[in-house]
Amino acid sequence: MAGVACAAALAALTAVPAEARQPVHGEAHRPHWEPTDTGAPGVRFRGLAAVSRHTAWLAGTGGTVLRTTDGGGTWRDVSPPGADGLEFRDVEAFDARRAVVLAIGEGEASRVYRTADGGVTWTESFRNTDPRAFYDCLTFFDSRHGLAMSDPVDGRFRILSTRDGGRSWKVLPDRGMPAAQEGEAGFAASGQCLVSAGPRDVWLATGGAARARVLHSADRGLTWTATDAPVPAGDPARGVFALAFRDRAHGLAVGGDYLPDQASPVAAARTADAGRTWRPADRPPPAYRSGVAWLPHSRTAALAVGPTGTDLTTDGGRTWRTVSTGSFDTVDCTPDLACWAAGEQGRAARLER
Repeated sequence: MAGVACAAALAALTAVPAEARQPVHGEAHRPHWEPTDTGAPGVRFRGLAAVSRHTAWLAGTGGTVLRTTDGGGTWRDVSPPGADGLEFRDVEAFDARRAVVLAIGEGEASRVYRTADGGVTWTESFRNTDPRAFYDCLTFFDSRHGLAMSDPVDGRFRILSTRDGGRSWKVLPDRGMPAAQEGEAGFAASGQCLVSAGPRDVWLATGGAARARVLHSADRGLTWTATDAPVPAGDPARGVFALAFRDRAHGLAVGGDYLPDQASPVAAARTADAGRTWRPADRPPPAYRSGVAWLPHSRTAALAVGPTGTDLTTDGGRTWRTVSTGSFDTVDCTPDLACWAAGEQGRAARLER
């Protein structure tokens, strides 16, 4: 019943004027993004790990990592020492103490850090030494098993694997990876270009080539199949930017054209067969979207975010409606009925209802 109530309450977002970023007087009962003060106005947060209504982690520019344990009332700077020259684009957190963050970039700029004490100390557990590799995203199946993905090296996407919670990593063999298209890559825009569901299934989103694709592995990254997605792709930055799966069958894809002056007429798609086939949204978001998340315990409701707004679907991705025009890059929801979003200019918010 909690899931039904949550979906019903969040569906009320459609009653909020599209231009509203905060509730007007007398409308505080309506669901809305409630901004929190991160104290980092110059940071763009593309990495977000929502643990609960109280705890969330942010990762962003300038090697910045923040953590809250009081619902966004206060944010603590827990950035790894000496990381100010790095670009953190993804963070995966298991609780208030354990988290793994990914820095992106060519060669040694791609790194992984791990903390087990809430960010008091960090260990650099991986540094890329191949100048051809560029890591984009992380995902974890559980607290021990996880993957990271790099843009193609020698014509195939490269997959990094951990079996000990991010303490150590190894590159997986690529013989089970389909050949990449010319110009194909992932997008380090929201930490959602590589996502998992259940103990073994993982999906990888691509763009930048003639066709956008979603790659799926059912064995934790050893073998993959590739399917075309109906989101327009192309150089330099068009394609699928983010994925979300509520179970191993039902998934959502969002993306479009990253450039702000370019139209994105088909910015979303959906699958009901683990990504073997994708269907475009009947009424997609009106513009590029970089992040997407299913609402807690809902089979039909999800949020998509991007620089020009937040969109809500209540029919499993068939139709979307813009419910806010605030800028966010990434979104994440938790089992205890909380949703968080983060983005440019130090923005972080929690969905209130």
